[in-house]
Amino acid sequence: MSGSPPRFAPRPGIFDVEPYVGGEAKLPGVAEPIRLAANENPLGPSPKAVEAYREMSGGLHRYPDGGSSALRRTLAELHGLDPECIVCGNGSDELISLLVRAYAGPGDEVLYSRHGFLMYPIAAKTAGATAVAAPERSLTSDVDALLAHASEKTRLVFLANPNNPTGSYLPDAEVRRLLAGLPEQALLVLDTAYVEYVQAEDYDDGLNLVEETGRVVVTRTFSKIYGLAALRLGWAYAPAEVADVLNRLRGPFNVSLAAQVAAVAALGDREHLRHSAEHNATWRSWFAEQLARLNIRVEPSEGNFVLVPFADAAGAADFLKSRGILVRGMAAYGLPGHLRVTIGTEAEMRAVVAALKDYPQ
Repeated sequence: MSGSPPRFAPRPGIFDVEPYVGGEAKLPGVAEPIRLAANENPLGPSPKAVEAYREMSGGLHRYPDGGSSALRRTLAELHGLDPECIVCGNGSDELISLLVRAYAGPGDEVLYSRHGFLMYPIAAKTAGATAVAAPERSLTSDVDALLAHASEKTRLVFLANPNNPTGSYLPDAEVRRLLAGLPEQALLVLDTAYVEYVQAEDYDDGLNLVEETGRVVVTRTFSKIYGLAALRLGWAYAPAEVADVLNRLRGPFNVSLAAQVAAVAALGDREHLRHSAEHNATWRSWFAEQLARLNIRVEPSEGNFVLVPFADAAGAADFLKSRGILVRGMAAYGLPGHLRVTIGTEAEMRAVVAALKDYPQ
């Protein structure tokens, strides 16, 4: 009955959580809409990954390797890492949740940047911790603001670098300044889901900080440039003691066999990775230039998407839907006047520009 107390009351704070809602994928009356709402790779996965996925179909009755051993070895060889400090997860979302479960709870605080990934406050609240949002400067994480909001209660600091949905980033020097100023008990988590798209020369992926400091965890994903979003696979590089804790918390078979074999194959296809990055750089730049000609400003981005302000963002989104185009509204991120547009194929980006030429600003 509406308004009545729940029969099985969850822990305090659960009802404070707004469930995460992903980008739209369907449009009534349109069989194949242009999907630019979820930051997916428009070129799809590596053909080698697809073939590996097909070849493993005869082994669906077998449990996967619970330690993702082959995948961890491949990642370690590729990046020069210690495989024992790599933990694989059911998407980087799972790893974010595991980190919060492991290190934060009632009375603790989880710090993040105001327009950071929604999973940070969601994970904090589900663990009973307090989510603390530090204001940004020009849609960019502000080190001074983050440090000002850190306290003796801060257990985790999440920094998406580059950030989703703003596309902004912090250079290596600023990340190090943040780390140096944080309380000793605070663990810095660098979420680098879009690292393969970055072109900025002063950017660093943060992996070296894990071993240098013992206070940093780096998370990465196969959902973006590798095009394996449907298989749900992410990984973390962490200090040995943190990796041990995560392995104690995660499910024993949290990564499917399909995800493991497809990822190993994808890592071996450097040409597909290069082509995907080059495609993104080309059409991200082209799209920004075209919108500038329409007097539509585009925020600078190092991701596979751009953030675009509109006087009436909801109206602009509806207009694009009328043309069969799906983009992402940003009200949930505290940016109600912006739309996030994934960089799609050449044809898709041209279609967006053609539609916006007709949009009555």
